[in-house]
Amino acid sequence: MHAPPIPQPPQPQPWPEAYPDGYAVVDVETTGLGRDDRIVSAAVYRLDARGDVQDHWYSPVNPQRDPGPVWIHGLTSAMLDDAPLFPEIAATLAERLDGRVLVAHNAVFDWSMLAREYARANSAAPVEHRLCTIVLSKELRLPLANHKLESLAAHYGVVQQRAHHALDDARVLAEAFRPSLHLAAEAGLRLPLHACRPLTEWADGSGGMSGLNNGSAGYRSTYRPMSWRPSRKRPSCPYPNPGRMPAEGPLTQGMRVAFSGDTAIDRELLEDRATDAGLHVASSVSRLTSLLVTNDPDSPSSKVTKAGQFGTPVIDERRFVELLKDVAPAPDVHG
Repeated sequence: MHAPPIPQPPQPQPWPEAYPDGYAVVDVETTGLGRDDRIVSAAVYRLDARGDVQDHWYSPVNPQRDPGPVWIHGLTSAMLDDAPLFPEIAATLAERLDGRVLVAHNAVFDWSMLAREYARANSAAPVEHRLCTIVLSKELRLPLANHKLESLAAHYGVVQQRAHHALDDARVLAEAFRPSLHLAAEAGLRLPLHACRPLTEWADGSGGMSGLNNGSAGYRSTYRPMSWRPSRKRPSCPYPNPGRMPAEGPLTQGMRVAFSGDTAIDRELLEDRATDAGLHVASSVSRLTSLLVTNDPDSPSSKVTKAGQFGTPVIDERRFVELLKDVAPAPDVHG
């Protein structure tokens, strides 16, 4: 009589070799959403290659201006008076970002705010790629009611303690990112990484840290707004604008399409596809915009806000790519 076989522990799944060696989960709270707005607090959770927490860091930041929506982030002018200026934390923050993929919820926003602060300080964040957890959750087809951080947290049973506090938001995202990362690894999914390029839209007349007077609030920076992304000359759309896209489609040549936030497909490639299909790629949203493409319809960005005000149709990237496969010819143009 043979002894029953001894059950063997499950073998770990091989980890994708192309995945990054580490991540920096970031959250910043700001004075607002515009190009001239400033960071009032920042937090970073460093994770290893498989998403396990290594350490965390947090700092308030004196924005040298009104702190903006105190009712959201809870940081008053009095609380920030003695906080360090961004150039004073830039090196410490850079050390925590260096060599890691920046992970954030609506990553294009957190990255752009960080990049602008570093540009003002005559420096650059040592980040080569970012990963947006909104885009990743859509790639994983997670059954979320919406794409707010609280919905992603609830899906994984992560309890949020202080919403819109940078440290707690970063903790919640770190805890929710790990299971998403493992799901992606098990599926062999290529992570939606986006290149992060330093900004040159600010000319810092004070010379960054050299403009500080013993750490006083006398730091002065003059900055000149320029285009955040290098402008690309696109051929003008030859077709008239047929108006807004119907709820179920189709796309029609001449429609004006705007994009907001990170996309799984490189943004410029997506815009090229739209142009090649006979669509007009718009840089902003107006009453003439036919549709807005965004993976974060709950974002408070200006494009999403204006789309709501104008009643502009909003669809996600996946739906847009499907509609691109069959774009209707412009009426009265092709016979």
